[in-house]
Amino acid sequence: MSGPFPGPWGVVSTVIAIVAIVALVAVLILLGRQRAQVRRANELLELSRELRHRYDALQAVTKEGVLVQSLSGRVLDISERAAAILGIDARSSVGRSVGDLPVVLVNEMGLAMNPAAVLGHRSGVARAGWTVDSELVGVALPGTDTTQARMVQVASQLVPAGDGEAAAVLTTLVDVTGRREVEAALSRSEMQFRVAMENAPIGMALVDVEWRIVEANAAFAELLGTSVGALRGYRMEDLSTPEGRPAERLEVDRLLGGGQHRFSLEKRYQRADGHEVWVALDAALVRTPSGAPDHFVVQVRDSTESRLQAEMLTHRAMHDPLTGLANRTLLQEVLQAVLEQPGVVDRVAVLACDLDGFKEINDRYGHAAGDEVLVHVAGVLRAATARRGTVARLGGDEFVVVVQDLDGPRAVFEVASAIHAGLQEAVRVGRRRLNVAASIGIAIADPDSIEGGAPGLLAAADAALYRAKGSGRGRTEVYESSMTMGSSSDLHRELAAAIAEDQLVVHYQPIVDLSDARVVGYEALVRWEHPQRGLLLPASFLSLIQEAGMSVALGQLVATRVVEFVASIHDRTRWVSVNVSADQLGDGEFATTLLAEISRHRLTAGRIVVELTESSLVASGTRIRHELTQLSAAGVPILLDDFGTGVSPLSYLRDLPVAGVKLDMSFTSGIPEDPTAGKVARALGALARELAMVTIAEGIEHEEQAEYLHRNGWRYGQGWLYGSAQPGDISR
Repeated sequence: MSGPFPGPWGVVSTVIAIVAIVALVAVLILLGRQRAQVRRANELLELSRELRHRYDALQAVTKEGVLVQSLSGRVLDISERAAAILGIDARSSVGRSVGDLPVVLVNEMGLAMNPAAVLGHRSGVARAGWTVDSELVGVALPGTDTTQARMVQVASQLVPAGDGEAAAVLTTLVDVTGRREVEAALSRSEMQFRVAMENAPIGMALVDVEWRIVEANAAFAELLGTSVGALRGYRMEDLSTPEGRPAERLEVDRLLGGGQHRFSLEKRYQRADGHEVWVALDAALVRTPSGAPDHFVVQVRDSTESRLQAEMLTHRAMHDPLTGLANRTLLQEVLQAVLEQPGVVDRVAVLACDLDGFKEINDRYGHAAGDEVLVHVAGVLRAATARRGTVARLGGDEFVVVVQDLDGPRAVFEVASAIHAGLQEAVRVGRRRLNVAASIGIAIADPDSIEGGAPGLLAAADAALYRAKGSGRGRTEVYESSMTMGSSSDLHRELAAAIAEDQLVVHYQPIVDLSDARVVGYEALVRWEHPQRGLLLPASFLSLIQEAGMSVALGQLVATRVVEFVASIHDRTRWVSVNVSADQLGDGEFATTLLAEISRHRLTAGRIVVELTESSLVASGTRIRHELTQLSAAGVPILLDDFGTGVSPLSYLRDLPVAGVKLDMSFTSGIPEDPTAGKVARALGALARELAMVTIAEGIEHEEQAEYLHRNGWRYGQGWLYGSAQPGDISR
């Protein structure tokens, strides 16, 4: 039929068309999905590549090595750093069992370990994200001994879905060899420092920036009479006596402020028992790498003994060793300082005291008896002065008292009267009782007498003393202008006349060989044959000659007289030494005169010797050294006098052409009673002998002193034991 409805074949065609369309749509949908999946797969692949690149880049810069393995122990991945730590090849290791990797692992005791047990899956890895306690193992690289194994820190944890759907084990490896070496070095250094600190013979402490003790050693605690525990937390400045704390605080603040890196102080600490000790404190500030103050390292050394010895030597250099009174040097310093103060007129007086008949006591009873008398007289003068001034012994039986009082004239007469009264009682020497008297001269400070300073006032007192001795002895005289020792200009005129009129004479004290007491030479000592005052010793006029600028003229005069004396001696082996001070050198006049006289009298080399006063050479310059070198080269040996008492004797031995030294009598007089004096004499002698120098000891009064000095290397000696200074005609 051909009606409006299709036939059966039309229906079939329609159905087929619809199915085809539906199939085509389905295919198009599937193709779209497949394309999306491909695109997604490509994106995931790119992301995977990017992540792998990042992973590889991270592994290239990290210090940790990474090993990924399955739960069965098969290596899934290993970083280049991990392979380098284990000493294996990364690519060939992937897919292999951990137990089959060619690695040698040892524990800290050097025993071999199973790699699978260390690097593989362990029962302790129970769940994902759980890290087993890290383990320190040694990795011995191929071709090396196990003792050279590198130390590696190994830690493991489970990673979920690290092996497909299954979990994997992530093992990290860190080479800690360098860190362990640094830690060991630091530990060793700390141990060495602690051992050194604990066993150091001097006090040591670590102190924080608040200046509190953090740690101290036993020597520090012992020095302070306490325990180490008691010192911890103690403030360092509280150890000091109160007067020393401000200076210490100032130095600490300077360190903290960057003004200095360390400081040293000598100060007093107070021990736990209340006694005080002198210490040398050295402190250094330790800073952090950033420069911030971290702590102090402190050393404390007990300097009590060395300070006492220094004070003892200083005292000995300024005091008479026999009586303990001030010596000439200290007296002149004290008197000059007093006279430089304002308002000294009628408040200062000088009393010169000389014993009557002392020479007879020495000659009759011996020097030991004379020493006892001098000690007794010193006590009388101390008591008479009653703390109103300074008492000094100038030498022999000469004493001087500088009196200071608001009423100087009254006070000095009271002192003089007390001296006479004190000497009325006989001195007991052994079984004898000896009577001693004294003559006293007084000079009261007035505008005329103080014009010449200390030398002028001393000369005035000496003039009064001369009048007292010439008036019957046992008397007291007061200086007045008729005694012709008034102003310094008068004194200078007298000295100029003394040089021009040959009033200055030379006496000679013998110098002997200590091995047999044989006279080998003399020391030339100048004296003034004063027309009114008699024979004066150098102490009463040498300082005035220096002040008047006559030292060079005196030196030339003495040089001429000494060369004449040496030329007249029949024994051609004997020599004579001449005392020269720095103010006589430098212009060449002394050397020219001396060498001309030696040449004129045809004296052989070594018969004239020059003695330099060490204390006068403090400022010795180039010209003085040149003149001394000229004398030495011409055959005139140079001796350093008063050795051991000056400012810098060692530098003189190095810088000047010195051929020998003379030990100062302040050291000789203490032998053998004073152990320190003996040690100093022995040490100075050893130093001189080491430098191949001639050694002479002066001031020898007893056989015991001579024997001790000779036994300890001093070759020559002089002093009262061998004779006093005598005129040239007697010395021949």
